[in-house]
Amino acid sequence: MDDPNPWLVLARAPGLHADKLPAGPLREDPRLLARESRSALAALGLPPAAIDALRNPEPAGLTGDERWLAGGNRRVVGYGTTEYPSLLVAIPDAPLVLFVEGDAGILSLPQLAMVGARNPTAIGRDTATEFAAHLARAGLAITSGLALGIDAASHRGALAGEGRTVAVQGCGPERIYPAEHATLAREIAARGALVTEFPTGVPPLPEHFPRRNRIISGLAVGTLVVEAALASGSLITARLAAEQGREVFAIPGSIHSPLSRGCHRLIRQGAKLVESAEDIFTELGALLAGLHYEAARPEAPERQAETGRTLDKEYEILLDALGFEPASVDALVSRTGLRADAVASMLLILELEGQVEQQHGGVFCRKLPGKQE
Repeated sequence: MDDPNPWLVLARAPGLHADKLPAGPLREDPRLLARESRSALAALGLPPAAIDALRNPEPAGLTGDERWLAGGNRRVVGYGTTEYPSLLVAIPDAPLVLFVEGDAGILSLPQLAMVGARNPTAIGRDTATEFAAHLARAGLAITSGLALGIDAASHRGALAGEGRTVAVQGCGPERIYPAEHATLAREIAARGALVTEFPTGVPPLPEHFPRRNRIISGLAVGTLVVEAALASGSLITARLAAEQGREVFAIPGSIHSPLSRGCHRLIRQGAKLVESAEDIFTELGALLAGLHYEAARPEAPERQAETGRTLDKEYEILLDALGFEPASVDALVSRTGLRADAVASMLLILELEGQVEQQHGGVFCRKLPGKQE
């Protein structure tokens, strides 16, 4: 294969992630690795298998990757590019390449990871569905692992809430695991994103799922565990979230249920006890606002006096379009020309700041000055 896509070459180098690269040009543009000599790569301390993959990429594997990329709405997102999600950059072992089917822009939206038991109780499944729908409706993208049980319920809840959801897989992008979630995966790709760091041809081996879990937690501002036994893989995701400096939430359950014990342990260890979605909003409010406003432009001093910081121009447009009469997200999209996912995310931030409120029926209006909750 002539001049293979360097991102695909990097994706096939085992044991290679951001922590393996020195600060400087190679970290800023990992594609430069594909041009380095074997001795230069060895001097960087890269694993021998990674060096072999970089210097002698397997043509058949790269052909499979290119074939997958030729399908509709698929792309690779490389570390250091503008599309690569900033939260994922912050984890030490960030993957250098993501295979994405769907809207890659969703990976940079505020996300909450939701994980839990693969064989949940009926109450646990319903709780995950309801929480995901409410949180997605409020503007958070819901991220999970497409597994049976709580993962699937969380994805379905986000879709039912007309929100966005991200599914991170532990296998190559050309296959869906478990296979019975093929229909759900198509819905997620159409209204969210399917993501994996593994190239084509990689099966869903058990050792891949802890690696997948670090991406689930790394994409999100926090992780919510709905139900989990003491030996649950969901506790691995929660631990990774804590190590990444992200918030960890857990929903308590019956003291008699084995599927509550993992959540109870997390709460004893410092996870935030969650009884309602508002508990999550309260914890994440300042963090979400900080993420969204890090590039705000000083264009409206009068707004700064009201909120303590300068609003971005798009937020001014949204508030002006909203007024004090209830309006739906669709109506605001029509009035402002902004994307629906952007409007939903902005409304969440404004709601957390107390500038707007959501009313019955999923409509929003500006909060009257001085109004108390």
